[in-house]
Amino acid sequence: MSLSRKRKKELRRLQDQANKLWDSQQVLVGEAASVAREAGRQLGNYNREHITPTVQANYEKYAAPYVDKGVKTAQQVFGDKVVPAAGAVVGSAMSVWDVANDTRSKLASGRGLSSIDLDALGKKTQKNSKKATKKISARLAAASKPASQKSGMGAGGVIALLLGIAAAVGVVYAAWQTLRADDELWVADDPLRAPDA
Repeated sequence: MSLSRKRKKELRRLQDQANKLWDSQQVLVGEAASVAREAGRQLGNYNREHITPTVQANYEKYAAPYVDKGVKTAQQVFGDKVVPAAGAVVGSAMSVWDVANDTRSKLASGRGLSSIDLDALGKKTQKNSKKATKKISARLAAASKPASQKSGMGAGGVIALLLGIAAAVGVVYAAWQTLRADDELWVADDPLRAPDA
């Protein structure tokens, strides 16, 4: 099937127009990418200059006092109630263990069972409780000291990251809406004629 010269000329013209359109779309996509990069950079600057300080100031003003108060209360309850109780339990267990070892050694040596001296057991329990409480308190104090500054992203960083992603998605969506191939968005080459009356 051969085409006439006129059709070949029209097809070449149409191909040239399509190539020009493709080139202009490539330029537009490149511009959209540079706008997206610049928007990301500006969003990072805005985050550093405005959002992070505002979030930090609001945290320090509103949340930090309650968090500090909660931490101090928890430390006080833990130090005044839990550690002594744990020390008493550990001390009692150690005293019972000592009495059991003494009884076992008496039986092994052939001295037989004798009555348990409750006063000595009470003193031993108190001594072991104090020792266990001191040991637990020392370990907890060593564990509660900050080893180093924590590195990582805080709440402000997460918020800024989410805002940056949302902005990038918005730019990509706007570019996509601009470049999509909707027949309704294309302008016809020939002007529309008024309908015949």
